[in-house]
Order: sequence, then structure tokens, then C-alpha cells
Amino acid sequence: MSANVRARRPPSPIPSQPPRSQRFPTLTHSRSDADERRTLASKGYIPGRKPHPSGGVYVTSAEWKLLILITLIAVGIRLFRLSQPNSVVFDEVHFGKFASKYIKSQYFVDVHPPLAKLLITLAGFVFGYDGNFDFKDIGKVYERVPYIAMRLVPAILGVATVPLSYLTLRALDCRATTSVLAALFITFENGLITQSRHILLDSPLIFFTALTVFFWVGFCNEDKQQPFSDHWWLWLTLTGLSLGAVVSCKWVGLFTIATVGFSTVYQLWLLLGDMRVSARLFFRHFMARALCLILVPALFYMFMFWIHFAILSGSGDGDGFMSSEFQHTLRGRGMADTYADVAIGSVVTIRHVNTQGGYLHSHPHNYPTGSQQQQVTLYPHRDSNNDWRILNATTDGSEPQDWATLPLTYVAPGMRIKLRHAATDKALHSHDFRPPVSDVDFQNEVSAYGVPGYSGDMNDDWIFEIYEGSKKDPQSKRRLRTLRTHFRLRHALTGCYLFSHKVKLPDWAYEQQEVTCNKNAVLANSLWYVETADNVLLPPDAAKVNYRRPGFLSKFLELQQVMWTTNAGLTDRHTFDSRPDAWPRLRRGINFWVKDHKQIYLLGNPMVWWLSTAAVFSYIVVRGLLILRAKRGCKDFENTKVVKYDTLCGFLFLGWSLHYFPFFLMSRQLFLHHYFPALYFAILLSCGVFDLVTSTLRPRIRLQIAAVLVIIAIWNFIYLSPLAYGLPWTKAKCQNARWLKTWDFSWCVHYSLAIISKITYSFL
Repeated sequence: MSANVRARRPPSPIPSQPPRSQRFPTLTHSRSDADERRTLASKGYIPGRKPHPSGGVYVTSAEWKLLILITLIAVGIRLFRLSQPNSVVFDEVHFGKFASKYIKSQYFVDVHPPLAKLLITLAGFVFGYDGNFDFKDIGKVYERVPYIAMRLVPAILGVATVPLSYLTLRALDCRATTSVLAALFITFENGLITQSRHILLDSPLIFFTALTVFFWVGFCNEDKQQPFSDHWWLWLTLTGLSLGAVVSCKWVGLFTIATVGFSTVYQLWLLLGDMRVSARLFFRHFMARALCLILVPALFYMFMFWIHFAILSGSGDGDGFMSSEFQHTLRGRGMADTYADVAIGSVVTIRHVNTQGGYLHSHPHNYPTGSQQQQVTLYPHRDSNNDWRILNATTDGSEPQDWATLPLTYVAPGMRIKLRHAATDKALHSHDFRPPVSDVDFQNEVSAYGVPGYSGDMNDDWIFEIYEGSKKDPQSKRRLRTLRTHFRLRHALTGCYLFSHKVKLPDWAYEQQEVTCNKNAVLANSLWYVETADNVLLPPDAAKVNYRRPGFLSKFLELQQVMWTTNAGLTDRHTFDSRPDAWPRLRRGINFWVKDHKQIYLLGNPMVWWLSTAAVFSYIVVRGLLILRAKRGCKDFENTKVVKYDTLCGFLFLGWSLHYFPFFLMSRQLFLHHYFPALYFAILLSCGVFDLVTSTLRPRIRLQIAAVLVIIAIWNFIYLSPLAYGLPWTKAKCQNARWLKTWDFSWCVHYSLAIISKITYSFL
């Protein structure tokens, strides 16, 4: 029996130098255990750590070649026929005009920060633009304008977004096939193509959004490898600079800041719960992020406005939006010192406190309705028709013609006065007539009434009331002082207050601001002050005053408030506006330009658009199921694959949410292009979902599926490309391309260029 049993072979001798697995190295006594390695990693020291590419972006030489090829394709697509049309398109009306004002140093106010406009202006300036084209109307043919160079700026930034999408997904540890898919989706997305081919701000916005995401992902990878290394600081600082750039293009960049901010808070929360991280080390992490992600973006943003103010040093059509102190800093708007005291007989200019400080104004034109007497308005610019002489109305009406013979009498609270218009010799007057626009019972018309030599009637009389004075000038609380005293004028007979608000009069009053006498006047809109005063009875050495020149910080903060107020005021409906609920469905686009059976209509690539929307909702459903399964005790979140894709897709979903949902809170005009930053995140998310779904497939199968998706996207792009490039189109093709009834391509549904020309300036 023993003969049938095979003897066990002796064990082979151990080689003197056994081979080691490169992926799973053999543990040695010199290697730290897991806890020690994690502790060292948190401090930035990892013994035996293999070199890793900066930012964790693993890209082979073959991938670089492929990426260059895709970028060249994007160049061809975005620069094709860039010179056409050779006329003003959509909001080039505004942003081209702003470039003209930069070149001429004429101050203007826009609801967007200056960076993107400065880049476009720089291109125009370098190529010899003199700023003399007015960009007045959509369809106006360009003359002596380097518009191709100016369009090239957003086009190049649109091209640069393509490789950024690839590198971002590679940094997020997606496969090369997935990253190529994202880059090609961005390349052939019709909406992004259309928006990047014109003098508009959204392409720079999307580029800096993509750049910020890439830098942040690179920093997160560095943070896992070696905190506080040179590369760690580099990626973190670049993230901060990019955050400053994105918010300096449009305030929509605040949503990008929020995306990085939430991720930062999550990182710090994990560090706070890690007992191996000391309080001192946590403080270093906190301060580094605060320095680079708060201070650096803020300084960059402010620096853009410093450049903005330095260039726009002259007076322009934006003066009226700013305070008098601000205007005083502009070339051509400076004011000579003026008398501090105001007395009977003084010739004064009176400004409104609340509504951008317009001047109380009258001109020799009458109201077409009501009393048909001379108009009184609020006018934003200096003019001789802003001058009024203060007269005493406490006498019996026989005011002496030679008022200069009277003793000097300062204007004090409770004094009854008249204001006589210096140019037309008519008195500021109010009576029981309704104003031409604010036709309500508690508002009375204000006019200028009288003839030369006529002393007027009691409807010309106003009671002077001081509301407040300057703390630095005690006299301003006891009598009227130039620039220092805020006052109200109460009508002696009716008790209403001189009042103005942001209501414009029609064309017959040159669209100047309405002035009324309001019985229920809001305090802020019934406050006035004297800007200049002159009186021959005052000695030459009498006290004089002038505006305090504000510093950069004061001007910066004031402009931010004006931008916010102006942006919030864009509430009128528009022919092509849309609400956020319609954007993920691509319900309608925006008509940019129409001429000679050619049209530019902003519309996305339906396949890319709807696939990205499906990916967003798929993530919501799957994440909800995972949460429910976790409640039932399932261990899904202990699976490294689930954790990887949950982190990846969760970050992209966070970016999409923060760039999309805040628009539901806005009552202002909104358009499809406001969705583009969120669309970028949605496209990356769709590719992340693709990476997950195809993770178990063979590479060849995965590549074939990606190829099919790309082919469909390219077909969609080609089919709708006449709308992006303004190519000739037949009516039949136009009708066939209307896959949704709400896609209102203008010329095939009989819209006219006149409708498009009413397009107003949009935000964000």
C-alpha cells in the first residue's frame, strides 16, 4: 500500500533575490504599517512613495497626440467662417460698444465685471481699432472694425475648453476613451460653438469655469499625495487665480466659487474628524485654503476693477449711475469749489439723493397733457437749465426785482421759498393736475410756470425742511449748506413733497426722469441737496466746499452696488427669454441674427444636451437607491468602485446643481446661455456615467459604444450647423429641423429682424 503513495517533493529553496510585484510590493520591516503611512501622508511625507505626475494627470504621449488632433478639429469648427456675418450679431451691440468706450476712456456702467470685456478690447486695440464704430443696431455692417480679431478671443477660449475637459476627466481617474468622448461632445456642441464665435462674454466664462475645475481637481490629487509641497501650493494658487478670473467675467462665477467652496468645507470637515491630524496641522490646512481660495480671488477681482477705473478715466454715459463724489473723479466732471452757505438770491443746482443723483431740470418744452405748462424733469448731466434762483416767498408777493439790496438771509428750516428757473424765468410750480405718467390721485404734476416780471402765485411756494446734516458740519443741521444738507421741499398749499423716482417720461420729454409732487412720498425719493451755490452778497473769501474724492475701495464698493441694482432691475420680458425649467430640455433657443434667408440661432446639440440631462437624473435616482440600500444594511459604500464613482459623479453633480438651481431664485431676464456653465458639468457627468456603465466591458466594446455616441453627436451638429454659422437654408430644411415646436427659428416662422433688434442686454 505504501508503494502506491507518491512521496511529497521537498520544497524548493528560497531564491536569494525573489522577484517583487510592482503593483503589490512585499512588505518589509522598513515599511511603515497602514496607520503610520496615513499619518505621514497627512504631514506630507510618504517613505518609498513612487513619483506621480503633478496634479495626478496621467497622460501618455499617444494621448497627447490624440488630444492635439481633437483640439485642431475644435479650431477648425470654431474658426470656420468667423468673418461671417460681417455685421453686428446679438449682444455684440453691447460688448462691442463697451470696447469702443474702453478705447476712448469714456466711463460706462455694465452689470458684468470687466475681465472678458478687457480681453476683447485688447484684441481690438492691438489690431488698430479706434473706437469710432457705434455698434448701434443688430445687422449693421462693420466698417473699420477688427471684428474678426475681437471674435477670435472668445473663439480661442472656446477651443481651449476642449482639452481642459479631457484633462479634467483624466485627473478624475476616468479612462482615456471617456475623456475623448467628453472632449468631442464639447467640440461638437452647437450652442457652445455659436456662443464662442461672437463678441460675447460666455465663452470666456465657460473657459475659466473649466480651468478652475481642472486646477481644483489637480489640487485635490496633490492633497492626497503630498500636502504643502511646491506642487500642492502651485495647484492651490492657480485655483485661486482662476476663481478670481471666472468671477471677473460674470457674476455667475460666484457659483463656481460656491462649488469649490463646498468641496473645501468637505475636505476640512474630514481633516477635522481625523484624530491623526493635529490642531496645528489643521490650522495650516485652513489658512492655506483661506489665503489661496478667498484672498487671492478677491485681490484678482479687485485688480480687474483697478484696471477698469484706470482706463475709464473720462466722463461718459455711465456717469449718471454713480454718486456725485464718484463723478467728481472723472475727467470732464470735476467741479470747482463752491460756496458752502446758501442764502436768498443764491443760484443753485439741486440734485436728487436717491436715483443716481439727477439734477432738478426744466427746459422750454411743455407737457402735451395736464396743465400743458413747461416741463420739469430730472436730468443726469450738467446743464445751464439746471440752475434755479432761491427767492423769499414769505412776503406779500411783491418781491423786489433788485433782491441784491436785501440783507443776506440764510435758508433755514421752515422758511417759505420760491425756486425760479434761471434760464426761462419761470417758478417751480405744482397744482391739482395728474402727472403725465404717474397718473394717480396722490401725485400732482410739477411744472415751471410764469412769465418775466410776474411774481407768481401761492402754487409756487415751498416749505424748506431739513432732514439731516453732515456730522462734520454742525451748521448743516441748522441751515442749508451746500453738499452737506439733505432736505425736503413741501408744497405750501397741498402738503405734497417734491419727488422723483425711476420712471422715465416719453420721447416728448427726451426720456428724462419724471418729477412729481407726492402726498405719500417715500422719504428716500423726496430728499434733495444743493450741489453748487453762488451769491453776489457772499464775500470772495467766504467758506467753500467740494466733493470728497473717494479712494479706490469706495469707488469699487459703490460700483458693485450699482451693478447689483441694475442687474436686479432687468425684469422686463423678452421675445427670446426662457426660464430655468426649460433649459435641460432644450425647449427653445435665442435668435441672434437674420438676413437674406440666413440665420444665426443659438441652439444646443440635442443629443449631447439630452444625454447630459439624462445622466443628471440617472445620478439622482442611483444615489437615492444607494442611500435606501445603506439604510437596509447594504455595504455598497464599502465597495471601492462605488466610492470612486460616487465621489466623481457627486462632485460634478454638485457643480451642475450650484450653476443651475440658483437661477430659479432670480426674477430678472434669463436666457438659454445662462445654462452653459451648468451644461459643462452635465456633459462631464454624462461621461462619468459612461465610464461607470462601461467599466466591466472590454476596451474594444467600450470604444465602439463611444464611437456610436460621437457619430450621433456629429450628425446632430452637421444637421443644425446652418444655425450656428448663418449658412443659407431652404424653408423646407428649416421646417424639418424644428424637432420641437418651441424651436422658433425666426425666418421660417416669419420673425423679422426688427424683432431681434429689440433684444436687450442680458446677465449672467
